[in-house]
Amino acid sequence: MLRRRMLIMLAVVLLIVLLLGGYKAFSIYQQIQVFSAPKPPISVAVATAVEQPWQQRLPAVGTLKALQGVNLALEIAGTVKDVQFESGQKVKAGQPLVQLDSAVEDALLQTAQADLGLAQLDYGRGSQLVGSQAISKGEFDRLSAQLQKNKATVNQLKASLAKKHIVAPFSGTIGIRQVDVGDYLASGTVIATLQDLSSLYVDFYVPEQSVPKLAVGQGVQVQVSAYPKLTFPGTLSAINPKVESSTRNVLVRATLANPDNKLLPGMFSSLQVLLPDPQAQVVIPESAITYTLYGNSAYVVTQKKTEDGSLEKDANGQPILIAERRFIETGERRDGLVLITKGLSSGEQVVSAGQIKLDTGAHIAITADKNLPPAPGQPPRNDGSRN
Repeated sequence: MLRRRMLIMLAVVLLIVLLLGGYKAFSIYQQIQVFSAPKPPISVAVATAVEQPWQQRLPAVGTLKALQGVNLALEIAGTVKDVQFESGQKVKAGQPLVQLDSAVEDALLQTAQADLGLAQLDYGRGSQLVGSQAISKGEFDRLSAQLQKNKATVNQLKASLAKKHIVAPFSGTIGIRQVDVGDYLASGTVIATLQDLSSLYVDFYVPEQSVPKLAVGQGVQVQVSAYPKLTFPGTLSAINPKVESSTRNVLVRATLANPDNKLLPGMFSSLQVLLPDPQAQVVIPESAITYTLYGNSAYVVTQKKTEDGSLEKDANGQPILIAERRFIETGERRDGLVLITKGLSSGEQVVSAGQIKLDTGAHIAITADKNLPPAPGQPPRNDGSRN
């Protein structure tokens, strides 16, 4: 009886061990299946490397200045009698701006003109008397000298009187007024600034090795921080015929029209000189480039191959796409595109979004990139939004 019980207990224990072992084996089998199952592809967006004309540009910086701009200052001291302009007013050439008190100068001029008239009469009589020897030649010379002196005095007073009237030397826009009626102003006092805003210029420096690429009349694009989304066209108007010995740079001037008066003298500007002979270059979106300390790279879309070199396909018979990391050399960046100088060919596809999840050889699936513009000839993508 005891032996029979022991056999039953042993059978139960063996059954439990077998059940536990079977469960453990099944669990291990499931884990193996999970790890051995192919990972789902990583969704990425791609863009195609294209070859297009790329005009090289020479960057520079400078400060805008008016082609005509002056500080209006007094040439002679005096008291302000009348101010004939307002701050910010547009004026024409020759338009009166400020009148200084000229009562003293007017009186002196009248006196000098009277003296001149008397001197002219004396000279006229003397010219008749000297012929008849009624007066000496020396006396006639004195009368002639007195006449010239009086003429010079009148001219001097007229010039001094003219300086009491300040007029606009050219058409433009007046700045902030610095004077008021009744102010006594010393010689050299600035009353306002006058700027002709219709045309501006900017001087900038370029390296001496870039001079052969430049010519008067060449196009220039100007940008200022006040209008970051606008580009103002201009042209090279002068190239200095001398290299600065300390910097080995050459001074260049560009001029540009300012019909809307948006640009102001003194604005800091960034320039791009358009160099001649655009060349076809390979470009890709800037978002497709990964910048690292080891160099710039991009993930290129390729088809996975088997060991014998044939294309590997999925269950649906479609080629399996993988991402291949490739180091590239880049050039100028412009308008969201980057010039590729080495490492990519036209027509190759590169990953433009989703790179953070990738490594070389990763299985990928291509999805649309809404941040990229549609290819030429294709309708815009519909993202499901409503106006």
